[in-house]
Amino acid sequence: MKYMLMAYVNEAAWPQMTKDQQEQGMAAYTAYREALTAAGVLAGSNRLQPSSTATTVRLAHGKSQVLDGPFVESKEQLGGYFLIDVADLDAAISWAARCPATSHGVVEVRPIWGMPA
Repeated sequence: MKYMLMAYVNEAAWPQMTKDQQEQGMAAYTAYREALTAAGVLAGSNRLQPSSTATTVRLAHGKSQVLDGPFVESKEQLGGYFLIDVADLDAAISWAARCPATSHGVVEVRPIWGMPA
């Protein structure tokens, strides 16, 4: 079953880190991605650009409204995701617990709802 592991982090903390801290952080995520790949469970992943680059679109009164930036303000922003294919929720939670984001944010685990082709 496929699960999306969504890493929510405080993106404002990244620029405040030293270069060494940033390199250690990137190394941790690289090692995590490599572990997912080696286990054969990684179906996709990407890091997202800052939420300030987001565009929010909604339909109001039959017309599209386009807003620059994220719709909601929060302490943590969606910073990236890992799409994994594992046996069950317990396996997905186990992988989520190993994600580096858990040390400085949260990881939301959500099953993928399969859509017919």
